[in-house]
Amino acid sequence: MKRQIFAPEHDAFRATVRSFLAREVLPYYEQWEKDGIVSRDAWRAAGKQGLLGFAVPEEYGGGGTPDFRYSAVLAEEFTRAGAPGLALGLHNDIIGPYLTGLATDEQKRRWLPGFCDGTLITAIAMTEPGAGSDLQGIRTHAEDRGDHWVLNGSKTFISNGIIADLVIVVAKTTAEGGARGLSLLVVERGMEGFERGRNLDKIGQKAQDTAELFFHDVRVPKENLLGTLDGAFVHLMTNLAQERLSIAVSAIAAAEHLLEITTEYVKEREAFGRPLATKQHIRFEIAEMATECAVTRTFLDRCIEDHDRGELDAVHASMAKWWATELQKRVADRCLQLHGGYGYMSEYPVARAFTDGRIQTIYGGTTEIMKEIIGRSLLG
Repeated sequence: MKRQIFAPEHDAFRATVRSFLAREVLPYYEQWEKDGIVSRDAWRAAGKQGLLGFAVPEEYGGGGTPDFRYSAVLAEEFTRAGAPGLALGLHNDIIGPYLTGLATDEQKRRWLPGFCDGTLITAIAMTEPGAGSDLQGIRTHAEDRGDHWVLNGSKTFISNGIIADLVIVVAKTTAEGGARGLSLLVVERGMEGFERGRNLDKIGQKAQDTAELFFHDVRVPKENLLGTLDGAFVHLMTNLAQERLSIAVSAIAAAEHLLEITTEYVKEREAFGRPLATKQHIRFEIAEMATECAVTRTFLDRCIEDHDRGELDAVHASMAKWWATELQKRVADRCLQLHGGYGYMSEYPVARAFTDGRIQTIYGGTTEIMKEIIGRSLLG
């Protein structure tokens, strides 16, 4: 089924992204996986190529367009290339809206040029050892000292935690406020008392650094409050739809790519003197996955169009996220099985996709949280 959502300029951008991947990412990716972190040179190259800050106004060095289809192209091509470690989607789609939508003019002048040229890498720190999706459980807190905040606490599972120069920290600023007493404070590299812990050893996405962060009496200037005081809950909820859509776009792209390489594999691989593709069971497996991918792709493309019109709500974003990521997980498992023993070998793309994609049903809100959001909207 031919897709209808892209214009010629998006197709040209897709060619640019593929060229960037071939030149600046794939030759180095194996080493990044061994190092557990990507090179800062790759971020600067991405900025030079115009892959950062699509929605940032041109006066700050950005692309000046809120068209999410460019982000979708970027996510699809990085997923197909098997290169999730260079977390441009996190930077552009998840953190970017906080800076463009909440930052003051002074903050924009200070942060956005580096955000767009790749010299200022970003992260957001919400999850804590004792609090995942539950914002009310956040213990990291900041005390008002007049002209600055004193920040104390810890975070974990923070993507870009090691490499980041700017970290948006969710912290309690009103002790009795619960989820409504949280604020966003921007902590910058070099602030005294800001320490990074382990680069966590994950089962997949090994090139993408994920860290523990610690804050010991960190003096955060009042000028680094992002958005309104005690307004983090509203700010976080406002931006979650795009975050979840971005994850879903990567998920369907992964499922489609796995189906593509597995279809080719079963045509070539023989068992008992005949190609696997001649077996009815194999044909049924491929047919089922192809149908599920086609149906999911149609829904996802509609969500992208709705989002560009400002019409994508939290419920449909949650539907997209849980369905597409669970589909990715199922397809990865079935495709690995169809590869037999070779599917278990790390050098095969299907094996890497199996481990790299497993996190998709967890971060950005677990499948269970997505279903709860949908269920509440229907049943109250």
